[in-house]
Amino acid sequence: MTLRIGMIGAGWVTRHHLDAWLRLADRAIVVAIADPSAEARNTRAAEYGIAGIHADAADMLAAEKLDAVDIASPRESHAGHVRLAAQAGLAILCQKPLAPSFAEAEALVAEVGGRVPFMVHENWRFRPHYRQIRHWLDAAGIGRPLQAQMSVLSSGLVPDADGQLPALRRQPMLAALGEMLVKEILIHHIDTLRFLFGELSQRSAAVGRLSDAVIGDDHALLSMVASDGTPVTLQGNLHARGYPGEVFDRLEVFCERGRILLERDRLTLDGERPESATVDLAANYAASYRDTIACFIDGLAAGRILENSPTDNLGTLRLVDEAYRWRRPS
Repeated sequence: MTLRIGMIGAGWVTRHHLDAWLRLADRAIVVAIADPSAEARNTRAAEYGIAGIHADAADMLAAEKLDAVDIASPRESHAGHVRLAAQAGLAILCQKPLAPSFAEAEALVAEVGGRVPFMVHENWRFRPHYRQIRHWLDAAGIGRPLQAQMSVLSSGLVPDADGQLPALRRQPMLAALGEMLVKEILIHHIDTLRFLFGELSQRSAAVGRLSDAVIGDDHALLSMVASDGTPVTLQGNLHARGYPGEVFDRLEVFCERGRILLERDRLTLDGERPESATVDLAANYAASYRDTIACFIDGLAAGRILENSPTDNLGTLRLVDEAYRWRRPS
C-alpha cells in the first residue's frame, strides 16, 4: 500500500523533505500541503505536483484522506500540529525540536503517549558517514571509546567579500531566534553523539553571543560524559574567522586500539585494519532526509518506531535545555 502523506509547512526545509519523499514514491506520496503563506504553499505544490493545497493544517486534516503527516512548520507550531494529527489518529513525523522548551516537549510526549505512531525527524544521525562511524565503533576491533571531541566551526556570521553573512544568506530565520546555535544547529550534533556513544550527562556548558547580527547564541562549548565515563565535548562557533562560511563537522574519537577522524569530507579509521574514504557531503545530506523518512515508513510497516522515538529524543532535548541554563549573558 502506498501511504498518503500530508505536509504541514512549506518553508525552507520542506524542499529537502519533499525531495526525499519523491525518492520513496513507490512507498509513499505527499498528496496535500498546508501553510499560512499562499506563496509558500502554492510554490511547493507546483514544484512537487501536490494536489491538495490548504492554508490551515486543521482544514487539511479534515479535507484529505491521509495516513500520516510530516510536520515541518516553525518550531513554535510543532506541538499544536502534533496534537492535531494525534487527535485525527494519524501517524506523525515531526521535525526537531518537538516544542520550544524541554518542559513543553516532555508534556507533549506524555500527552500523546502511544496513541499513534510518532517519530522525530532528527536526520543528522542518518548521514551515511555517521552510520559508518557507528559500525566501526561496533565492529572494527578498535576497542571502546576513551575520548571524543566534536567541533562545528564556521565564519558564517563574519562578513564575506560582498559584506554578506553566509549563515543568514542561507537561513535568514536564524537572525530572529532567541535560542539559535544550540537549539537550531548543535541539537543535531548532540543527538548524533548520543547515537554514537549512548546517553550523555552534561558536566558544564558555555553559551553566548558574539555577533550583533543575531539575537541568540552563536558560540557554545559543551562538556559531557557518557554512561561508561567517556568524556565527550562539543564546540560550535559561527563567528570563527578563518573557517569556511558553511558548517562542516569535525569529529575525533580516541579508542583503546585506534582512532576515528572525520574532518570535513575525509573519514579515516586508524587501527589494525585502517580505512579511509572521501565523503560526498552533498549526497549524504540528501541521503539523511531520505533515510530518516525511510526509517519512519519501515517503522509503520513493522508496527513500531525503529529509531528517534519522542521518548528517546527527550534525551537530546534535555541536553539542549541544560546547555542554556549555563548561558552567559550577552
